[in-house]
Amino acid sequence: MDEKILVTRSSMPPYEEYIEAIKPLWDTHWITNMGMYHKQLEEQLKEYLDVSELSLMVNGHMALELAIQAFDFPEGAEVITTPFTFISTTHAIVRNRLKPVFCDIKISDGTIDESKIEALITEKTVAIIPVHVYGNVCNIEEIQKIADKYNLKVIYDAAHAFGVKYRGKGIGSYGDASIFSFHATKVFNTVEGGAVTFSDHAMYKKLYDLKNFGIRGEELVVDVGANAKMNEFCAIMGLCNLKHINETLQARKICYEYYLEQFQNIKGIELFHKNASATCNYAYFPIIIGDEFSLTRNQLYDYLKKNNINCRKYFYPITADAACFNNCYEKQKLDNARAIAGKVLVVPMYADLSLLDIKNICDIIKTAN
Repeated sequence: MDEKILVTRSSMPPYEEYIEAIKPLWDTHWITNMGMYHKQLEEQLKEYLDVSELSLMVNGHMALELAIQAFDFPEGAEVITTPFTFISTTHAIVRNRLKPVFCDIKISDGTIDESKIEALITEKTVAIIPVHVYGNVCNIEEIQKIADKYNLKVIYDAAHAFGVKYRGKGIGSYGDASIFSFHATKVFNTVEGGAVTFSDHAMYKKLYDLKNFGIRGEELVVDVGANAKMNEFCAIMGLCNLKHINETLQARKICYEYYLEQFQNIKGIELFHKNASATCNYAYFPIIIGDEFSLTRNQLYDYLKKNNINCRKYFYPITADAACFNNCYEKQKLDNARAIAGKVLVVPMYADLSLLDIKNICDIIKTAN
């Protein structure tokens, strides 16, 4: 292919719409510190995501880091999580001075293997942080049963799961808290941004303090906090993009279903299982390069790149094997996670990806087989 195709492309509102929407900022000069548009976006997202409480953040990582911090876990406590995720998930645990305990995943959908969680629980365990990877929903019921049995908190990393519903409820309404990412590459973006969703109203004040230096007044600082506020320009981008979210999802759905059709005819390409009780937000299209395919995942990645198709080894390596951890988790039995990480490839997926481009991508994959 002559034109380079990126693995993702940001959805944006019409230029004129956004410019018109930000004009009032030049009148008020109020561009940060929980302004009018910040408050509007919080309310609209609560309704769209079908959650009772929501706190906007500067990005998805800080949403998770501060959500963990809000529970005041003791330093050195253990958190059971998945290694098959973006490195942010693990970093948020470590930066809270907690110890990640990695649980293997299920080959079927890439989510944490709930049947292996209980064996990892010790007297130091305080929480479980599962990930709805690629928007694939974890086994919420079993995870909650384990958490209730051992009095553990459940914080879901739902960075990939914007707008997903499970059994008719917003995915962010499960567990003790969930976090979302509104990064430019996500289904819904605020350029940079994120949110924590939860049901305990007291958590809103705690998160407010943590994201705003603990400031409650000009002369009153009640907590040691960070600076994780979303500014008004990003909030307005979110408000504009939210107006178009249904058409964005519909466009992604068309791309997703066309990929499904194309990959049915390619020997050696495998797909993750979808939970029938959950809706799909068409955020990603991961494929698994099976043993029957003529190339390895790395070889296919290189072949596509030579043809100007940029895919992503998402996620490779697993976070437990990241260089920053100096091989301290290398002996942990994470066979499924390591196996999938060596075979998975995320192909281009975004709202304005043409069906012709999808066909060309799939044809090139066919020629490589």
